[in-house]
Amino acid sequence: LDLFLNNRFADALALLRPWKDQSMYHATGYSSILVMQAGMTFEPKDMDAAMTSLGESLQTCQRFRKKTGIVESLTNLWYRQPVENLTEEEMHAELCYAEVLLQKAALTFLDESIISFIKGGMRIRNSYQIFNQKSTHVHFRGGVSMGIGSFNLMLSLLPARVLRLMEFLGFSGDREVGLSELREGAASSSLRSILSTLTLLMYHLYITVILGIGDGNLTEAETLLEPYKQKFPNGALILFYTARIAVLKGNFTFAQEKFLACIASQEEWRQIHHLCYWELMWAYSFEQNWREAYRYADLLCKESKWSQAIYVYQKAAILSMLPEEEVTKLRENVVELFRQVDGLKLRIAGKSIPTEKFAAKKAQRYSSSNPVKLVVPALVRARKHCEPTSIFLKKSHVLCKENN
Repeated sequence: LDLFLNNRFADALALLRPWKDQSMYHATGYSSILVMQAGMTFEPKDMDAAMTSLGESLQTCQRFRKKTGIVESLTNLWYRQPVENLTEEEMHAELCYAEVLLQKAALTFLDESIISFIKGGMRIRNSYQIFNQKSTHVHFRGGVSMGIGSFNLMLSLLPARVLRLMEFLGFSGDREVGLSELREGAASSSLRSILSTLTLLMYHLYITVILGIGDGNLTEAETLLEPYKQKFPNGALILFYTARIAVLKGNFTFAQEKFLACIASQEEWRQIHHLCYWELMWAYSFEQNWREAYRYADLLCKESKWSQAIYVYQKAAILSMLPEEEVTKLRENVVELFRQVDGLKLRIAGKSIPTEKFAAKKAQRYSSSNPVKLVVPALVRARKHCEPTSIFLKKSHVLCKENN
């Protein structure tokens, strides 16, 4: 954990690797880092490596779990064995096994087949039942809080259609219970307290903003982050979340400084750079500094594979805010960029991504031989992005005047 939070990602993996086939915690930690990397790159090779590692981790954890007969195993598919029947080592194994199952389910949901989606749901159910074994042992409490909290929070945020499927599998999600458990986990000194903290930060600083549910708590986010800022002042993740809080508070100059510091802090995981590019693009857009915003949109188009449709649309929208002579100097063609958007869309779990569908729909105006230009495209994009758009709305009359 110390190596990882100090940006020494390869060293963290190297430390875990020799023991990942012998220790459940080394196995879980090793596969967790690969899962995070896969989630940031979206590269097939990284996804395959993460899935392979998760499978190996399950095998390692399985060796430490309580051995059961066939009848007992069938019974335990829906009703877990009592906690008191497990040794301390077996309980650790159950907790690690559940965490790996959850991560494997999350990656499974990125597969395009409905069969994989159902398999993922069953894995989540299996993990949920394991986490529901609330142990009185202090060493497990942090892990149980993180698990129960994450499940409840995640399920409470699912769309109605997906939630009905989860309810069919026997789930329900209580957001307040989830947040309460995660807060308890974050406040503890357990191995998993940082995971509870990062989950809460993601909820307050991204999920509440993107979904528009208005429950984000910047004060709590700052409090959660403070001890890690003192211990890991140059940690990329710590710098990133510090900058994100500044963006949501409208302190764009400070945010830009911290995002640049985050980029400079490490070169090993370029994916973190891409997250910073995205945030810097918006921070400069909020200031109407279109030239700098274009710079980071262009970098995303060249380096990141997360969503080329959104990146290209965003680049074209920002260029639309610049004078035509400056666009010409940059050797860019706004119309051609908009025309590329539809062909760049991705499909996850057989479905199009809503923001990509939005971008493609707006870009359709440029598909004809006589394209109809968007009106103030950067403002429209910001509102769809669900960022703190009051900043844009206050200046909208100025933007409209500048762009007729």
